[in-house]
Amino acid sequence: MPQILENISLKKFNTFGVEASARWFVEIRDEEELAELFEDKRWKSENLLVIGGGSNMLLTKDFDGLVIRMCIRGISNEISGDDIYVTAGAGEVWNDFVNYCVNRGFAGVENLSLIPGSVGASPIQNIGAYGVELKDVFHSCRAFEIGSGQIRRFDNKDCKFGYRESVFKSELKGKYIITSVTFRLSASVQLNISYGAITQELQNRKIENPTIKDVSQVVSHIRVSKLPDPSTIGNAGSFFKNPVVSVDKFRQLQSSFPDIVHFSVDNGMEKIAAGWMIEKLGWKGKTIGHVGTWKNQALVLVNHGNATGTELYDLSSEIISDVKSNFDIELQREVNII
Repeated sequence: MPQILENISLKKFNTFGVEASARWFVEIRDEEELAELFEDKRWKSENLLVIGGGSNMLLTKDFDGLVIRMCIRGISNEISGDDIYVTAGAGEVWNDFVNYCVNRGFAGVENLSLIPGSVGASPIQNIGAYGVELKDVFHSCRAFEIGSGQIRRFDNKDCKFGYRESVFKSELKGKYIITSVTFRLSASVQLNISYGAITQELQNRKIENPTIKDVSQVVSHIRVSKLPDPSTIGNAGSFFKNPVVSVDKFRQLQSSFPDIVHFSVDNGMEKIAAGWMIEKLGWKGKTIGHVGTWKNQALVLVNHGNATGTELYDLSSEIISDVKSNFDIELQREVNII
């Protein structure tokens, strides 16, 4: 039976580094421990918060319930022709998993290098960066159903992936706990270097025929140059989603703001760079008390020290209000608010 602790500080378990406590806290290292935990029916009716690396949440208060920290480790692979199926435990650090794949020549996740968080959280959020989303490489996952105590397998279609969305954030929210994820990667390399920043950095390095390791290193370099290290300043990466609008709406905006940064997406829609809008309104690098936005990337909110979750939330609300007033676009928070 896993050990359940009481009144535990969550400061070191969230990358914002804000102080909050959990009424109960438990670490899970395999599926059997998860089953044993929920044999006690009290936990099925208790407030639950499942965490991995704590990189995609903002704690605005103490958590009056059970925090489950997923620590299931292990990575294995199975090769079938050009397809390589890599399975990783939910508690594996995402970038450790990416490095495992890149170092073995398994192509597909190199553009997702240095994203903070754990493997188990990656399908929930459908993480993405530089033209690649998790759904592009996701094969299946194993998940524990809290109600029944059974393990269920979800394939790509089951997960109903959308932009930073999945079935685990909507109709099945709070009903399953992901224990491992299997990715379908490839021995045949088809690089996605369409994002200008990647192309430019490859040119800077005079790399004409890049490998997946080159792309991974370039993406990591770009992320380090733009994003703060959570170990030195509290943050959760990009705080807001890039809004998707109709072409008509985009054209209205473009007539007023000819330099607006945007990307075409499916179904004739346009994705607007939220960071561009926030920076345009003068928020980039701004500090208010203990909180602010990062000097190199306006999408990132930071804890300059001793900030509360409420202070960070209030800052995000001010930014949302300002963007709404000036662009008539309602920004959505990417980070989960607890």
